[in-house]
Amino acid sequence: MEHTPHTISDVMTQTVVAVGQEAPFKEIVETLEQWKVSALPVLVGEGRVIGVVSEADLLLKEEFRQSEPNRMEQLRRLDDVRKAGALTAGELMSSPALTVHAGDTIAQAARTMAFKSVKRLPVVDSAGLLQGIVSRSDLLKVFLRSDEDLAEEVRTEIVGRLFGDSSKDLEVTVTDGVVTLHGTVRSTSLLPVATRLVRAVEGVVDVTFDVTEPTPATTGQPVAGAPF
Repeated sequence: MEHTPHTISDVMTQTVVAVGQEAPFKEIVETLEQWKVSALPVLVGEGRVIGVVSEADLLLKEEFRQSEPNRMEQLRRLDDVRKAGALTAGELMSSPALTVHAGDTIAQAARTMAFKSVKRLPVVDSAGLLQGIVSRSDLLKVFLRSDEDLAEEVRTEIVGRLFGDSSKDLEVTVTDGVVTLHGTVRSTSLLPVATRLVRAVEGVVDVTFDVTEPTPATTGQPVAGAPF
């Protein structure tokens, strides 16, 4: 299909705030506050990403400020205890960094964020050099596509190709991102396939059907709202 899938390059932010691995603790806090972000890529050399330092990493110093963890807790949270005593970005960062490439799909980035419970991912090139950053809010930008744009893509890229000549008997409407197919189809056997394809269009919230299947004796029985 021509329109999808969208890639990270379509939604990423190219202006990125980052720190070097020798950046001190207080500078990291000040940078996070100044730019209103929750994490920073850590760079070396000409901009190669080697890790990410986040608010969560920094807060460990506060967590362990008033009490020393017991032996059991030290063993269970060895990395957290180490970070609580860290002074620089290189000591604080999570490494290696979770990253994505500009050509990766939005779905790939969304899965990584969900599985790893992170809010943003550095975007790097093949050499690991920083190209941008993508956040959860960036990934949601696909849902800002207009209903007209979604309808046109579903109409031309899915209905037209899947149903062929009979596509002229199907009307596609979209309201608030919900796609509805109205009309007549020769066989409802293709509807589960249509459902999967329409839901795969980035920006689509859901898909419903208001269609009939003609029979020799009648114009057809309604199958509106049938689940697939």
